[in-house]
Amino acid sequence: MTIRVLIADDESLLRSAFRMVIEAEPDMEVAGEAGEGEEAATMARRLRPDVVLMDVRMPDLDGIEATRRIVRDCPRSRVLILTTFDLDEYAFAGLRAGAAGFLPKNTRPAELLTAIRNVASGEAALSPRVARRLLERFAPQLMPGAPARDERLALLTAREHEVLVQVAHGLSNAEVATALHLAEATVKTHLSRVLFKLGLRDRAQVVVFAYETGLVRPSAHP
Repeated sequence: MTIRVLIADDESLLRSAFRMVIEAEPDMEVAGEAGEGEEAATMARRLRPDVVLMDVRMPDLDGIEATRRIVRDCPRSRVLILTTFDLDEYAFAGLRAGAAGFLPKNTRPAELLTAIRNVASGEAALSPRVARRLLERFAPQLMPGAPARDERLALLTAREHEVLVQVAHGLSNAEVATALHLAEATVKTHLSRVLFKLGLRDRAQVVVFAYETGLVRPSAHP
């Protein structure tokens, strides 16, 4: 399959650079380019790309709101946020809006391509540990008030709940298996059910969900 990528950035030179890197790959193609957030959201609805590279600072509509609209209107399209720094409030806001991950703009081409392939295949473009570091840093300021209980949690079995919490703390499947005395394949099965029942896309979204619902709190450890 060819991975179709929409590039959304207000800097034409950056768009050209991303295009050159992507089109040099036999399994990728650039579906389109957008220089504004509103344009990116509109093009995503029309083109249905597999992956959207999304800058956060764009005229007309910022990349966070554009991400939110794309995630809502194009559930098969995955968004990668492009940030100036590897850990900032825009990356945090992008994850909360439904992005599959984030990348610094100075990411090496090989790392960019790997991230695109990962999110196109349904994986997150960052580890749960990085997502947790991000939430540890920004959640207290940017998620004020008491966490809201989510009724979808009632859909989980006790074991699925345990797996959810462990994954939200940044543990790998192997580490969860050790902690809960389970086979790694069993952990994978439980995690798949958790994602399905909660309507989450990947492990990074598990971390965000756990913080928003109060299952995991800043500086808490399993």
